[in-house]
Amino acid sequence: MKSIVIQQPNQLDIAERPLPEPGTGEVRVRVKLAGICGSDSHIYRGHNPFAKYPRTIGHEFFGVIDAVGDGVSEPRIGERVSVDPVISCGHCYPCSVGKPNVCTSLVVLGVHRDGGFSEFAVVPAKNAWTIPADIADDDAVMIEPFTIAANVCGQVNPTTQDVALVYGAGPMGLTTVQVLKSVYQARTVIAVDRIGERLAMAQRCGADEIFNNSQQSLPAWLEEKGIQPTLIVDAACHPTILPEAIRIASPAARIVIMGFSSEPTTIVQQQVTGKELSIFSSRLNANKFPQVIDWLRQGLIDPGKLVTHRYDASQVIEAIETFEQDQRHCCKVLLTFAK
Repeated sequence: MKSIVIQQPNQLDIAERPLPEPGTGEVRVRVKLAGICGSDSHIYRGHNPFAKYPRTIGHEFFGVIDAVGDGVSEPRIGERVSVDPVISCGHCYPCSVGKPNVCTSLVVLGVHRDGGFSEFAVVPAKNAWTIPADIADDDAVMIEPFTIAANVCGQVNPTTQDVALVYGAGPMGLTTVQVLKSVYQARTVIAVDRIGERLAMAQRCGADEIFNNSQQSLPAWLEEKGIQPTLIVDAACHPTILPEAIRIASPAARIVIMGFSSEPTTIVQQQVTGKELSIFSSRLNANKFPQVIDWLRQGLIDPGKLVTHRYDASQVIEAIETFEQDQRHCCKVLLTFAK
């Protein structure tokens, strides 16, 4: 089989590898579609501290089960499945409190273990979620990105009273905008970004207001409009955002951080305590695949609004470079492995 392998930073090969056999409790998936994420680019460029090389990247993928290991029911062969990349132990403290996404022995497909940028991938059977017939392939491959938004919202329980502000109109921000508006029906959703074309995407995803913070001050604009956000999501993942979010937040607001920066951030404790703000973080997803599948079945989300480019898997280098370099027009890139 052919697999996309990062041999070392900036060295990508389409390698011929042996067909893997599923072990006990595993299934083999014939991959049909996979999505490119920023973390795939970071592993390719050597910027992901968790990755070990060589590595087959890819944690957003969809396909059909074509073989099962011991302990897995044979009727699963032929199932269309979307794969949750989070593999957890199930018994440590985080797992016991419903947070397998931060398991003490966490393994993420495509990061710690070979992922889905391959013609075939072996994964735990419990991570292969059956896709109903009424969900299209192109939507099924986008389930994992929407689980990121589901995890964010699961932390803060949005309501119809919320005035939500989302920093960043990349894929993470746009899924969050859609979910806040279409699923939770937040009263107002504001998208903030420095790229006009990304803000236009945010409008198509349901944002009520958009703001380009490369041109003027966001705090000044909010003050002029008399807006105090009750829910703020940092999907731009920059260390300068948290201090500003604390400053502009309404009393009793919730703030969610999604970034992984190692740079220090300085905040004023009085501003947090004085407003009794709640600050959360969100990583990956904690068993959110069934929730997103249900949203798709109800027609509450539209993944197609994020997909801007498609490539054959053999064009993966061009696809990643487009994802990295064309931030004005490129949002979600899909790779085709099998028809």
